[in-house]
Amino acid sequence: MYGRYGVDSFGKFTIWGSLILMLIAGWTHRGILSWLAWAGIIYSYFRMFSKNTYKRAAENQKYLQMTRSIRTFFYRQRNIITQRKTHHIYKCPSCKQKIRVPKGKGKIEIRCPKCNTRFIKRS
Repeated sequence: MYGRYGVDSFGKFTIWGSLILMLIAGWTHRGILSWLAWAGIIYSYFRMFSKNTYKRAAENQKYLQMTRSIRTFFYRQRNIITQRKTHHIYKCPSCKQKIRVPKGKGKIEIRCPKCNTRFIKRS
């Protein structure tokens, strides 16, 4: 595959989308969905074997820009879930700023770094 573009994020998306369309086409017996799925797979392979790497990279960058908000939302959710094992996350009662406090410290006084409001919570 020397000189070819290969697989990127947009290529993975088109392959998975095409496979899902194929499954739906198999269950609903719709011919148009099957044709769309095959067109997606052919386009994915066209992109993988393309020698025009600059154009494929520009397509991938456009895809990444369009999906940035969705990807960052899921990244933040995953990060919050992993932090909840070791920390509590409280909101300041006055400014609603999120404050992360380590677990297991008992009843503590928390000072908001944004508005300097002090409140008491259990950690």
